[in-house]
Amino acid sequence: MAAEKKEQEVPVNGDENSMNINADESISGSTGLNEPVNEEDAAEKLQSALDEANDKYLRLAAEFDNFRRRNAKERIELIQTAGRDVISSLLDVLDDCDRAQKQVESSGDAAAIREGVLLVFNKLRSSLQARGLKVMATTGEDFNPDLHEAITEIPAPSEELKGKVVDEVVKGYYLNDKIIRHAKVVVGK
Repeated sequence: MAAEKKEQEVPVNGDENSMNINADESISGSTGLNEPVNEEDAAEKLQSALDEANDKYLRLAAEFDNFRRRNAKERIELIQTAGRDVISSLLDVLDDCDRAQKQVESSGDAAAIREGVLLVFNKLRSSLQARGLKVMATTGEDFNPDLHEAITEIPAPSEELKGKVVDEVVKGYYLNDKIIRHAKVVVGK
């Protein structure tokens, strides 16, 4: 009896009639652990995994290099053609300026010349506004250093103009709601 040692039956959930989890005494607990490991298969698996990772890395690096080149080429093309639309829309205004110049040289009628020049200016303004250009409103507004560049300060003509823009020397402009030129202004103190 000492040579054969039987495992105790352990009831599951405290019930003596329940299944015994240690019923098969002939199967060793370490079965499958002593099987020989084939080192060549493991090395082949590791080598194939390494080859696959290297291939994936090389493809990714090549794809990124192609992306970088394509992006640089597109950026250069964009910079070269960025003003094409604006210049194309201003060609009509330039044609009108040429016609107005010929009219000024051949005609002595000041009223007709004035009207023609005003039409050209209005066409230029409308072409630029169609491209997103807006004039910054400044006179009478509170001085804002984010929008305005103060040229000088003068005594305010009235009490309500203190700290406000009294005069505009150079207009400020927005392009698609982004400042492209700050207004140069005179501020009342």
